[in-house]
Amino acid sequence: MGFDRLIEKIKATKNPSVVGLDPKLDYVPEHLIRDFLQEDGCSLKAASRAIFAFNKAIIDEICDIVPAIKPQAAYYEMYGYHGMKTLEKTIRYARLKGMFVITDGKRNDIGTTMEAYAAAHLGTVRVDENELQPFGADALTVNGYLGSDGIRPLLDICKAEDKGIFVLVKTSNPSSGELQDQKIDGVPLYARMGDLCEQWGADTIGKYGYSAVGAVVGATYPAQLKELRERLPHTFFLVPGYGSQGGGAEGVAAAFDAQGLGAVVNSSRAIMCAYQKEGCDPHDFAGAARREALRMRDDITSYLHLG
Repeated sequence: MGFDRLIEKIKATKNPSVVGLDPKLDYVPEHLIRDFLQEDGCSLKAASRAIFAFNKAIIDEICDIVPAIKPQAAYYEMYGYHGMKTLEKTIRYARLKGMFVITDGKRNDIGTTMEAYAAAHLGTVRVDENELQPFGADALTVNGYLGSDGIRPLLDICKAEDKGIFVLVKTSNPSSGELQDQKIDGVPLYARMGDLCEQWGADTIGKYGYSAVGAVVGATYPAQLKELRERLPHTFFLVPGYGSQGGGAEGVAAAFDAQGLGAVVNSSRAIMCAYQKEGCDPHDFAGAARREALRMRDDITSYLHLG
């Protein structure tokens, strides 16, 4: 229940990080792209196949040291049908390798439409006598600004399928304060959204004290991160903004509880494109991703007491 499975993978790897697999074709080494262009021409299919080969190689290198991946759906949708097939294959491959998968889709709707999103990304659909998983992720990012009508359809699946959601609370982007910092009766909107996360998840709390309703809280706002950690004791955090967006390990430490749990920190491009930063042989792109993932782990855990 809750995020117990993710927490257990974090404890096993001693690594509270998640690798964002948000690949553009520009990130894929030329030798991989060339092979598929020769087979399928300059097509969306070729691009999508190259991206899956890229993802698969990185997953193979990090699956023993990183507990989770976070594919952002937009980076697959941009390649059409073939891209969505790559998303599905990436999710299934990562889970086969024992990784927890968070689909970053930021879905936002109500009623039966949200039920459809929930079934697609976290649950199953019935085809005649068979119950089938369309994508099969372990968790999904969602936008809670339609209120409880947009969250309740997810909760039954979270309970029945042992899945989780991460609700946008205080996001890492520079303009997030235009709305999220606005106050209602003296309380910032992001804090009120956090309070709703605590309410929505109240009957899904797992053995580590965290519910199935998590929160997205950016590393770029360490003061608010600390404030929300104290305010939301049962809400597990997904923390974007580390590294390239300016969030540092010392500030990120505020997202964690006294046991070094309670959060998972995302890095995307820094890991996917580590080979470019290193200037190493592009054939070693996955090895470079592993080295950057280890560097990130050591940086973050140097500020924690991870049990």
